[in-house]
Amino acid sequence: MRSEIAGRADALTASRTPFAVATVVRRQRPSSVRPGDSAVVLADGTIEGFVGGACAEESVRLHALRVLETGEPLLLRIVPGEVEGPAQEGAVTVSNPCLSGGALEIFLEPHVPAPRIVIVGDTPIALALQRLADSVGFDATLGTDPFLAIEDDDAAVVVASHGHGEEEALKAALSTAVPYVGLVASRERGAAVGESLGVDTSRLKTPAGIDIGARTPEHVALSILAEIVAVRSQREAPPTPVAEPEREHEHHCH
Repeated sequence: MRSEIAGRADALTASRTPFAVATVVRRQRPSSVRPGDSAVVLADGTIEGFVGGACAEESVRLHALRVLETGEPLLLRIVPGEVEGPAQEGAVTVSNPCLSGGALEIFLEPHVPAPRIVIVGDTPIALALQRLADSVGFDATLGTDPFLAIEDDDAAVVVASHGHGEEEALKAALSTAVPYVGLVASRERGAAVGESLGVDTSRLKTPAGIDIGARTPEHVALSILAEIVAVRSQREAPPTPVAEPEREHEHHCH
C-alpha cells in the first residue's frame, strides 16, 4: 500500500470510519495501473487513490460497498468483452466494455470498526468486562469520567462505578440511541437509581447481565457481555412474520 493511502487508512481506523481498501494485484497491458496501486473507498462511494480509470472505478465502487455490507473480502476481476466461465467463491468477474484491451484484478478488503462498548468505572467488574469484551471482538473503552463520549452507533454503555457518577453517566447514555445501557448494582439499588433519573429508563438493564449465578468479577462480566450480545442479535435479526390465525368455520343452523 502506498504511504499516503496507508496514512489515510490509519486515520480512518483511528476515527472509527468504515472503509474498504482496493489494491491492484494483477494487470494486463495496456492498463495504466500497476500492481500495488491502491485506494480507499468510503461508505458514501468516495474513492481516494487510483486503481484504474473512470470505467474501472465504477466497478470498484460498487463492489467495495458490497464488501462493506458483507464484511467479506473479495477479488474483483475486470475484463474487457464478455464474462466467461462460472462464478468462483470469493471472486467476481465483471465485464467492462470501455476497458482498453487489458484486464485488472483488484483485491477489496473491508475495514469496519469493531462494535464499541463504553465502560464507566475502574472497579474489578469494569476491568474484567474490558478484558473479556476486547478478547471477543468488541472495542472496549474504559474510563472513570461519567461524561465519556458516547456515539449513537456504540453497542453498549455499562456503568460499573459503584456509585461514582452513576446518574450523570446513565442520563448521558439514555439520551443517545445506544441499544444497551447497563448498571452494575443490586436489584434494589438499581431500581432506586433508575427512579431518581427522571428520564425514560426502558432501555436500562439493572442489574446488568443475565442471571447465571455469577459471583466473581469475571463471571459478572461474562453475564453482562452475554446480555449485550443477545440485545444485538435481537436488533439484527430479521423480523419473524406473524402468521394470521386461522379463522374458525362458522356453522349456521338452518
